[in-house]
Amino acid sequence: MEGGLKPMDAEQLRENAHKMVDFIADYYKNIESFPVLSQVQPGYLCKLLPDSAPSEPEPLEAILDDVQAKIFPGVTHWQSPDYFAYFPSNSSIAGFLGEMLSAGINMVGFSWITSPAATELEMIVLDWLAKILKLPGDFLSTGEGGGVIQGTASEAVLVALLAARDKVLRRIGRDAIGKLVVYSSDQTHSALQKACQIGGIHPDNCRLLKTDEATEYALSPESLICAVSHDISVGLIPFFLCATIGTTSSTAVDPLLALGKISKSNGMWLHVDAAYAGSACICPEFRHYMDGVEEADSFNMNAHKWLLTNFDCSLLWVKDRNALIRSLSTNPEFLKNKASEANLVVDYKDWQIPLGRRFRSLKLWMVLRLYGLENLQSYIRNHIKLAKHFEELVSQDQRFQVLSGKYALRFAVGAPLTEERHVTEAWKVLQEKASSLLCKQNH
Repeated sequence: MEGGLKPMDAEQLRENAHKMVDFIADYYKNIESFPVLSQVQPGYLCKLLPDSAPSEPEPLEAILDDVQAKIFPGVTHWQSPDYFAYFPSNSSIAGFLGEMLSAGINMVGFSWITSPAATELEMIVLDWLAKILKLPGDFLSTGEGGGVIQGTASEAVLVALLAARDKVLRRIGRDAIGKLVVYSSDQTHSALQKACQIGGIHPDNCRLLKTDEATEYALSPESLICAVSHDISVGLIPFFLCATIGTTSSTAVDPLLALGKISKSNGMWLHVDAAYAGSACICPEFRHYMDGVEEADSFNMNAHKWLLTNFDCSLLWVKDRNALIRSLSTNPEFLKNKASEANLVVDYKDWQIPLGRRFRSLKLWMVLRLYGLENLQSYIRNHIKLAKHFEELVSQDQRFQVLSGKYALRFAVGAPLTEERHVTEAWKVLQEKASSLLCKQNH
């Protein structure tokens, strides 16, 4: 590699990283010029790139030219201010800087000894955010529980379900797994179904309880009581309930307090999936949507959705960390060390599925420090204001309704660059398409 790019060199890193930052900054400067949804056809890229890797090094400039000409056309631009699909996936300057620093340090922090700062910073920032959300003290690292950063909410619900499964099976025997029953509303994210598949829960024992407009698509406590009572009467064992704060289709909020009491009286683990709407609860006026969280055994929200923290950064808190550890811990000889053996430290490898883990707490720490709570609250409030603006636009056009039980257009405001003009322009596009469709129907 003499004369070329070295595996690592401080000055070469400085030179090339400056070029990359300039390229990314220009991308954000011009992001509105791209179509939000990629316009390419399947298999487009294999026609543009060679069928084998280069044998000789190529300059960074040539690669960035290819990104511009060949990669960007195949990108759906999630950070565009005109992006209103799925959920937001926030990128920010602070999150980017934290991600850059994490990539620079590039440690693999599976246990405390591998990088004490990584473990301890994660504990600290999750305690910070737990206090911001006013989570019960049981979820803090100073007690029997604590927080951990998972990759996604899918991983969070999986590890919670595994902990709950093993906790009940230790009591009644592993042969009873075929009798275990999981409950949620029919609006719950499909990640729960995947967790059940991985966790060995029989498909017939996954209860997706029907919701309707009467409860604004929240899970009815009465329907849960009915289902649980029936299952107990036929010899099944209720063990896990997943409640949601902000469902995918309509941001419905399940009544945590009532559901929690039912869970507790029937010995069930209550997991709260607040992956999307949980971020709004940093604002005091929206915190009431979390009322009843004190009844939960685990609580999850995605900082990478709506809290300016680059993907991936899914925050999971549990009341009983030993339940996670007993399900997920392994301790081969090569991982043993004095601090862990003396039970003096947290080893996050025992709180998750994989062994290795990145220094993800850096970017959350950066976001909390570089923006501060008041600015983050203002950011959330502005998006809610924009969503209300869109609702007003809809209500002014008699051809559209904010209603359920019909074909619906789902409009999710949350991209960092979105302003009122982008919302208004999106509404004009919808109106134009509606006019065109109605015109065709009339003819």
